[in-house]
Amino acid sequence: MTTARPALDPELRDLLAEMPLMSRLSPEVLAQLRQLPSVPVESLLAHRQADRREITVPAEDGVPIPLSVFSPTTTDGTTDAAPCVYWMHGGGMVMGDRFSQIDIPLEWLDELGAVVVSVDYRLAPEATGTALVDDCYRGLLWIAEHSAELGIDPARIVVAGASAGGGLAAGVTLMARDLGTPAIAAQMLICPMLDHRNTSTSSRQYSDGPGVWTREMNEFGWRAVLGDLTDDQVPAYVSPALADDLSGLPTTYLDTGSAEVFRDEVGDYATRIWAAGGQAELHVWAGGFHGFDALYPQAHISATARRTRTDWLARVLPSDSAA
Repeated sequence: MTTARPALDPELRDLLAEMPLMSRLSPEVLAQLRQLPSVPVESLLAHRQADRREITVPAEDGVPIPLSVFSPTTTDGTTDAAPCVYWMHGGGMVMGDRFSQIDIPLEWLDELGAVVVSVDYRLAPEATGTALVDDCYRGLLWIAEHSAELGIDPARIVVAGASAGGGLAAGVTLMARDLGTPAIAAQMLICPMLDHRNTSTSSRQYSDGPGVWTREMNEFGWRAVLGDLTDDQVPAYVSPALADDLSGLPTTYLDTGSAEVFRDEVGDYATRIWAAGGQAELHVWAGGFHGFDALYPQAHISATARRTRTDWLARVLPSDSAA
């Protein structure tokens, strides 16, 4: 019997009807997808008052990790330290780069004056295990240690990411908590990829059919990043839903669509943060499919989701005078 699914938002349904969808990923399909051009970041910066800087940070094994730093252009001579959003891109752990979905955090540069730093972590299957989250953590350490140079207030660093990047953001936050550094003011997990087990009701609902991100595609991504690890060897930093203890985390924003594979693992993660005494804000957008607001930002539900995130960041980031 086919598992019933929540209906798509009508506007999103009509937009999605024009998009070619896949059911599965394979090494051959992945190779083709990786040939697609990167997001033309220059066009996103053309109408913005923003400066761009490219740097590299050594990974634990010495491999250079590229970081792009986007800072608000200052024309009035002010030098106040700004909040920072440290961004991890999506792509199922197997594709994408530091410019993927970069339009999302650049809105926070526009509206909140935030410095946006996006990390180009290595991808699976070439990198496996903790390599991806370690790359992200090393980049975060570097910006915290060089906050004065970058014009960043170290008390107002937010880690954020979408899809695979949301899962990596959760893993980086767990790692920073356990290692005691750096301080993270908040984490924003957008439709995050949190659980390699792939057994939830929503995971099963979005199986055996074309979609933006299906259960089968999710299995491909997780197999790529886990490599030869068995279930009992998977670290919680890689699959954050495995973490036994979700106490001591910074205030957290999570969102997901009702019509996507990650819906239930996102809701469960929020519930467990609350159970541990933490603060989390959870939004489940009715009729939203995976990544709806990144793919179709012009849709009404997308604009609402993006506006809600910005409003939350404005609430949780204290002004520099109050920090």
